[in-house]
Amino acid sequence: MNIKFEIEYHTIFGEDLFMNVLERDGSQTRHAMHTREGIIWSCELDVEHAIDYFYTVTWQGREKRSEWVFCPHSFDPKEISNPNLPIVQRDAWMDAPDEFRVAGTLIPVFSLRTRRSFGVGDFGDLRQMIDWVASTGQRLLQILPINDTTSSHTWADSYPYSCISVFALHPQYIELGALPPLKSESDRRRFDKIRQELNALTQIDYESVNTAKLEYLRLLYEQEGKQTLASAAFKSFFAESEQWLTPYAQYCHLRDTYGTGDFSAWPDHQQWDEADRQALSNVRTKAYREVAFYYYVQFVLAQQLTGVHAYARSKGVILKGDIPIGVARHGCDVWQEPRYFNLNGQAGAPPDDFAEDGQNWGFPTYNWDEMLRDGCQWWERRFRNMARYFDAYRIDHVLGFFRIWEIPVPVKSGLLGQFSPALALTRDEIYRAGISKETLKAYTCPIIKGPVESTNYLFLRDHKNPEVFHPRISAKKTEAYQHLSNNEQHSFDALYEDYFYHRNNQFWYEEAMQKLPKLVKATRMLCCAEDLGMVPACVKWVMDELGILSLELESMPKEAWVRFGHVERNPRLSVATISSHDTPTLRMWWDEDYERTQDYFTTILHREGPAPHPLPGWLAREIIQHHLDCPSMLCVIALQDWLAIDEHLRLKDANAERINIPANPRHYWRYRMHLNIEDLKNDRQFSEGIREMIVQGNRI
Repeated sequence: MNIKFEIEYHTIFGEDLFMNVLERDGSQTRHAMHTREGIIWSCELDVEHAIDYFYTVTWQGREKRSEWVFCPHSFDPKEISNPNLPIVQRDAWMDAPDEFRVAGTLIPVFSLRTRRSFGVGDFGDLRQMIDWVASTGQRLLQILPINDTTSSHTWADSYPYSCISVFALHPQYIELGALPPLKSESDRRRFDKIRQELNALTQIDYESVNTAKLEYLRLLYEQEGKQTLASAAFKSFFAESEQWLTPYAQYCHLRDTYGTGDFSAWPDHQQWDEADRQALSNVRTKAYREVAFYYYVQFVLAQQLTGVHAYARSKGVILKGDIPIGVARHGCDVWQEPRYFNLNGQAGAPPDDFAEDGQNWGFPTYNWDEMLRDGCQWWERRFRNMARYFDAYRIDHVLGFFRIWEIPVPVKSGLLGQFSPALALTRDEIYRAGISKETLKAYTCPIIKGPVESTNYLFLRDHKNPEVFHPRISAKKTEAYQHLSNNEQHSFDALYEDYFYHRNNQFWYEEAMQKLPKLVKATRMLCCAEDLGMVPACVKWVMDELGILSLELESMPKEAWVRFGHVERNPRLSVATISSHDTPTLRMWWDEDYERTQDYFTTILHREGPAPHPLPGWLAREIIQHHLDCPSMLCVIALQDWLAIDEHLRLKDANAERINIPANPRHYWRYRMHLNIEDLKNDRQFSEGIREMIVQGNRI
């Protein structure tokens, strides 16, 4: 029987790769290997029965062998949805030699700027950014989510983590210049004038950009759409994408027809009807003609991003995407498959350094019971769709796969949230801990049926079972806590500590292990995770077991008892960084708290005297070099932090570098580079300086 083996192995990991197929007793050895598409190594062999095999990698003259892998003769590499098949889809990442450490840049696509941009970064600009990354010796480019977020056609849609579809791409990222030109000369002149005006702005004018681009695409669709939709390439795309594309297109049509993305306010079609699919897929129907524009736009976007992905690979650059933990409450995903969502809850985060009252993101929480019932198919489809465009990805708020901070819908404050799922406390457990019946009755929040003004409670009723309870987060800061006797305060402290840091660890471990293994194994992408915040001990257990790279920020150490992390102690399977889209940039952080900065200057950088303010370029370089030297497999630096090392090149106003303020749910996401990528590429002194740092950090 002929068996085909496929192993993902990025050529940037090593110089050569051989596969040795052996019987367990070693009686036979067969060698065969060739490459396909520069990243998938495959061989075909004739075997009589199930076999074991391993592959060997030659890395700069040194051999590294994988573990034995059992492969049944029925093995089909395409059947990666079957969890029982022992597919070698990730061990090439994990078998990367210990010396494999690369550097990269973080920048949202919308923040990119070139001379030919249309007021916002697009996929053409992304190609130019790949060129710059490669020219400096970096091997990775990380972006933020690029899914469609269009709900209201206002600036409020600028929030990239509130997607209306986890599959559809945002129309703003289409590179118009790569499409056929408009035949009307007056239209060409008009749009070029708009383009120049929008591109001259220091920040994104989200509404003007998207209004203009959509108008342009409508005109181009009238001109080119019929021919494009009749092409073999489109038909192939439609066949692959129909499951999500048809509902998405109808959703967009209804959103624009009724003037709102809130489908509960529509006079009809308040939920996707599977019976509509046939008409929406038939080119001869009115229903198809009404939605075909959205098919066209998604096809163009997919083609362009697929091209960018291939271009990145040709340059030896890993393109790293971002998977948001939530979806828009009134988006297409909820409209199409509401059974997967709990619309009575809002996802958020407990209080942290970003927000004293916690965060309320407004996303519906997931109905994991329903998702697990069908093997997390929705998530698997989502991850596989990502794999069309990326070689690595970041799971936003991976803690949500263990438990989510769930806030009842009528409530705004994150202080009244609770972990879901979690092992709530019974009355008897609370009483045995030393809390009186009177105290529990007096300081328990009533069942929430509407807006709640006060947060002066010690306990919250469980959202599903009001007869069990959760300690209220940050309860020690309440007047209710101050009214307790010393004995009851000590009792409450012990109960609180056990609940938040010990009681749920095994339970949350088991929750995550029902979900994450399926998703990590669903694709060949390198899996990284944002594991910051109130992190239970079980998170590390799961990430270590599954080989998921952690996120390490020196200013946000995992150990609660230290002020700064020590990057030289970072685990190898981690991503080291200085700032993210949610944090102040390095220069902003440096001037936020002079006392903290002085402590960092003295204890981490081991320098004497007062810390200089503002941050000088030479010191920014030293801090970045400190990170490049660390053991982490990936070191990803925000573009603003790279620019901080050059006092002439960086933005004059450090406060204008901020991308997001998590404490503000109405933040306008509009940061753009202040210089063109062409100018960045032409500044050889700056680029060579970065290359020297990367070489020094042995990340080339």
